[in-house]
Amino acid sequence: MIVEPKFRGFICTTSHPIGCKKNVENQIEYVKENGKIEGAKRVLVLGASTGYGLASAIVASEACDAEVLGVSFEREAKGKRTASAGWYNIESLKKFVEGEGKKFISVNGDAFSNEVKSEVIDLIKENMGKVDLVIYSLAAPKRKDPVSGEVYSSCLKTVGAPFTSKTLDFHTGEIQNITINPATEEEIEGTRKVMGGEDWMLWIEALKEANVLENGVKTIAYSYIGPEVTYPIYREGTIGRAKNDLEKTAGEITKVLKSLNGEGYISVNKALVTQASSAIPIVSLYISILYKVMKEKGTHEGCIEQIYRMFKELYEGNLNLDSENRIRIDDLEMAEDVQKAIEEIWPQITSENVFELSDAEDFKKEFFKLFGFGLEGVDYSEDVDITTV
Repeated sequence: MIVEPKFRGFICTTSHPIGCKKNVENQIEYVKENGKIEGAKRVLVLGASTGYGLASAIVASEACDAEVLGVSFEREAKGKRTASAGWYNIESLKKFVEGEGKKFISVNGDAFSNEVKSEVIDLIKENMGKVDLVIYSLAAPKRKDPVSGEVYSSCLKTVGAPFTSKTLDFHTGEIQNITINPATEEEIEGTRKVMGGEDWMLWIEALKEANVLENGVKTIAYSYIGPEVTYPIYREGTIGRAKNDLEKTAGEITKVLKSLNGEGYISVNKALVTQASSAIPIVSLYISILYKVMKEKGTHEGCIEQIYRMFKELYEGNLNLDSENRIRIDDLEMAEDVQKAIEEIWPQITSENVFELSDAEDFKKEFFKLFGFGLEGVDYSEDVDITTV
């Protein structure tokens, strides 16, 4: 069938198999051009199908020549409904890696569940022995507590007081004012349960108990801080509370891994167009301005550039750590000259000048690419088989 982008709000409900494959290939090409990294050899990536998790799986496999086990929760094609972009991404990567004669194991299931933890542990024992790197990059709207069975939901709200600011509707290029209401205590706690460090710790404890962690193992979860203009909705909002919990967990994990000489790290990454960030009010406008400023300065990076750099710093022993022991690969975003330029543009921006003062057009293009649309070298008028890549 011919696949075209269809939208429901900020969610694209279709994905293009060949476009997703091309997107993965472009990232692989970047890694190959930039050379090998002497690093991890057996890697578990939790949340391996999109964004930073996908980039981590690609860098581990292609730069480190590592065996990779990727866990994701994606939808296969059914009838005339395409598979999710993440499903095509992971299938494309698996096919490519196996074509090179390397090992890539894919598990499609709920990483929050005890069942998937057990399945992954068995697969590690059978196929890899032990892992020396665990990447935690899960993003989900809900999580079922594996002990109590209670289902928690995450939400994007402020804490304490409502907040009004500008946001960008990237479909229309319109700048609108938006007010975000504060979360209840229940919503704050729900977001922490879904996006905080609890499940990361459960994974590490389960892997350690099963004796599938290598001596000197490292585990990394991804976070974001950003500038003050985004604080009320992000760092000081419900998501920020969950990220604080995630960051606190890194230190606790290092203690758990002490007997293995292991370490838990948080990597604070750059703001990028992802399925998650495009739904966050205010952040979409900030990213559009950020892209323009960083491209003009020649410092713009995407997921793959960020993660390649992080792996290189991690394994070449020159990590850029802050006072709280977090890896900072958001350093180019947070550079004083970049933030100063954004601060000057922010109050001036309107629906009339948004395409001049920001890279709103590119935000839209990048968003479409997440679902396999708008990539060079793909004929979108062709009939495609939506069940495979």
